[in-house]
Amino acid sequence: MNNNISEMLTSSLEKIQRMVDVNSIIGQPLQVGDGVTVIPITKLHIGVGGGGTDFATKNSIASKKDPFGGGLGAGVSVDPVAFLIVKDGSVRMLPVAEPASTTMDRIVEQAPDLMDKVADFLDSRKEKPEV
Repeated sequence: MNNNISEMLTSSLEKIQRMVDVNSIIGQPLQVGDGVTVIPITKLHIGVGGGGTDFATKNSIASKKDPFGGGLGAGVSVDPVAFLIVKDGSVRMLPVAEPASTTMDRIVEQAPDLMDKVADFLDSRKEKPEV
């Protein structure tokens, strides 16, 4: 049995590579209605960690050929990011945003709508004649 951490890591990364392909990031197009196609877009996170040692135990001495101990772990996470909506020759991106978790996040999230409302209000005041 060959106990080589480099070979274990290479083998694990090859298996992850076979499991993850471009369809993990840009999903298969879905026909959802009259000429409407939805394409999911995701974010992929991959984590790999490993370790090893070469040591003597109470049952073997350090000079024994290939004393070894090691471990390897890996994880994959896929998070939705957006959807591409294709309709009548035009493409629109619909982002999947995480909900605001703090007050500051909520303020920043609402700022564009607030600015639009202020601009609309100022425009409506300019249109009305002064009495």
